[in-house]
Amino acid sequence: MTVGNWPDGSLDGSELMPLWLDSPDRPAARDSLTGDVEVDLLVVGGGFTGLWTALRAVERDPAATVLLIEADRIAEHATGRNGGFCEASLTHGEANGLARWPEEYAELHELGLRNLDEIEATIDRYGIDCAFTRGGVLAVATRPHEVAELEPEQPGFLDAGAVRQLVRSPTYLAGRHVPDECGLVDPARLAWGLAEAGESRGVRIAEHTRLESMRARRDHVEAVTSGGVVRARNVVLATNAFPNPLRRLRYRTVPVYDYVLATEPLTAEQLATLGWDPAIGISDSGNQFHYYRITPDRRILWGGYDAIYHYGRSIEASHYDRRETFETLAANFAATFPQLRGIRFTHRWSGVIDTSTRFCAFYGKAQRGRTVYAAGFTGLGVGASRFAADVMLDLLEGVETERTRLAMVREKPLPFPPEPLAWIGIQLTRRALARQDRTGRRNLWLRTLDRLGLGFDS
Repeated sequence: MTVGNWPDGSLDGSELMPLWLDSPDRPAARDSLTGDVEVDLLVVGGGFTGLWTALRAVERDPAATVLLIEADRIAEHATGRNGGFCEASLTHGEANGLARWPEEYAELHELGLRNLDEIEATIDRYGIDCAFTRGGVLAVATRPHEVAELEPEQPGFLDAGAVRQLVRSPTYLAGRHVPDECGLVDPARLAWGLAEAGESRGVRIAEHTRLESMRARRDHVEAVTSGGVVRARNVVLATNAFPNPLRRLRYRTVPVYDYVLATEPLTAEQLATLGWDPAIGISDSGNQFHYYRITPDRRILWGGYDAIYHYGRSIEASHYDRRETFETLAANFAATFPQLRGIRFTHRWSGVIDTSTRFCAFYGKAQRGRTVYAAGFTGLGVGASRFAADVMLDLLEGVETERTRLAMVREKPLPFPPEPLAWIGIQLTRRALARQDRTGRRNLWLRTLDRLGLGFDS
């Protein structure tokens, strides 16, 4: 859907379509499941978590029979709608990890770096053409009180002059470039490549196949789908923000919508005014933060800021297009890069994220230990989903590993409350976070949430 008559004209004619999925190279939909089948492993969900799990399952046991079902299309939702930041962090950043698991954070950091190395190695091994580049992230401060968060006393701190040498924006007051802990990727092409890699090793993928119910039997799980009954020795649930049959997960996450814009391709002259190495992604330091990058076809992808929750944990197609958020994103872009005045946005889109109160994924078992799940990635699933795949496979095997010994894996986040408390709490938190961005002060509400281990992050 295209629209016109936006206030400054920069969004006129923009299409409501994820840039990554708007490609003639998008694979045709795979056939739906038809008829009953027996498998060793049923994977539910065709995003990164499910795709990595299916591939890792056959890499670990080449004889395993694996079926992956997806209710829509591969990479149709969060996997194909994100910014393509593939981060090493398993804990939604150092501060969150140290606050929650201080004794094991060093190990979590090392495991995250190793996981990112293994993602890069997998891309190379299977020849996945997804424009992966590992230039790291530049964190920038755009308000005076954010400068201290970038640790001016530590090596690597960039003052205003130094950070503007890397990327020219008048809004930058300080920065810190972490070069090794993030890669940039075309997420849809990575997902399509993972699907092909899995199929090359025997994974069967059925799209437009919805899980309707599951029931544990003595030696298998009986999963009723829209195309037939699957009798699986084990099941992995990788539905993330979308509902699944396990009632125990109902209050562990809430779905929030994240919004993104993409510009028209920049000219060489426009790129030169920025001085920006396309291998480096950027994130500002607010609670309501922007993430942005240059795409392989020389556009600027500009996302974040608003994280919108709809009453009743609602997930609806109508939520994807939110005029006020897209206008805010466009205005903030113009303030950040005034030298690009007059540039137009060709794509606008959003995606639904599963947010947990601890800001990172959690894990568990159900149905006599034959079903496992991971959820709550809070926007960092591009990289952490591969780690999650190995955690879930470890849990199914019933073995103790360096992953399953982690408190982060063994513990569950506090649940969100039911409605209307969830709605009220989230709206109060959004307002408090916005106020902190303006003032630099964390109010009583946010301090109380900190003590309770609850949170909400954009």
